[in-house]
Amino acid sequence: MDLIAFGTMFLEIVFGNVPALPAPGEEIYADEFAISCGGAVTAASAASRLGVSVGLSTLLGEDLGSSVVVEHCRQAGVDLSTSRYVTGSAAGITVVVNYAGDRAFITYLPPRCQAQDSERERWLEVLRRGRPAWCYLHAGTGMSELLREARSLGIRVALDVGLNEIAADPDAVVACTRLADVFLPNTGELLRLTGAGTLDAAIDTAVTWGPPVVVKRGGDGAIVASRAGRTPVTEGITQVRVRDRTGAGDAFAGALIGALCQGASITEAAAAGNRAGSDTVSKLGAVGEVEVAGLSGGLPWRDLGGLFQ
Repeated sequence: MDLIAFGTMFLEIVFGNVPALPAPGEEIYADEFAISCGGAVTAASAASRLGVSVGLSTLLGEDLGSSVVVEHCRQAGVDLSTSRYVTGSAAGITVVVNYAGDRAFITYLPPRCQAQDSERERWLEVLRRGRPAWCYLHAGTGMSELLREARSLGIRVALDVGLNEIAADPDAVVACTRLADVFLPNTGELLRLTGAGTLDAAIDTAVTWGPPVVVKRGGDGAIVASRAGRTPVTEGITQVRVRDRTGAGDAFAGALIGALCQGASITEAAAAGNRAGSDTVSKLGAVGEVEVAGLSGGLPWRDLGGLFQ
């Protein structure tokens, strides 16, 4: 297998553009709505679209979110054989509201998704058995052992990060970065992690940690940086109607890894990431609207509540 993506997946309830968030007691109406899925599945899907063989290793349960992910992965050609199936709920649930050129989130994570020690042990076994060319995961507390094992097996690591992980344990994030083959923060994440006042200064710090750094800059493209220098990459950006920015960074990461799997240079891979990011923001939801056969093919709406449990 070319790539295995590790992480949590989310059911996304996505509302299109509204003029503002509602005040207490106020009701507002969105102009668009979609059910989608996000998290690690976003990167896996973007890599699969480039024609590489991709697996997703996550928790899948009996909830609606898991059903949406399974249906989407079936359509997208993402292999779920390295995922673990459990009883009850496994997917996070995120409500996305797009407004004023930005978006806001309300997210719920089932308790089993908040305790990932057992999952990290399982992921180690997945790497040992599967030996993919690349793996994709997020930096954070307790992840260094997984990265060391990947390196010992000759598996390359594409490392992403989020603001929550930086706030919880920035030293652990930096330790993970030193073990990665490519580090994929966005501008805000890199500024927060380094404490630098400018992006240039943040990049100067990050490149001393070892791997190439690809800074995701949204509509401005990306910057590929290493000790040898830095290269702005704007190729691949297309002019689209921006409907929802959710998942653009994950899609960028997945497409970048997919391109690297096919022998692209790091700057060529960043251009592939730009194309994937542009495509993602033109859709509602991280992977676009997902039509689940069970929901459109006769599942009574009165039964939907049980799927969230």
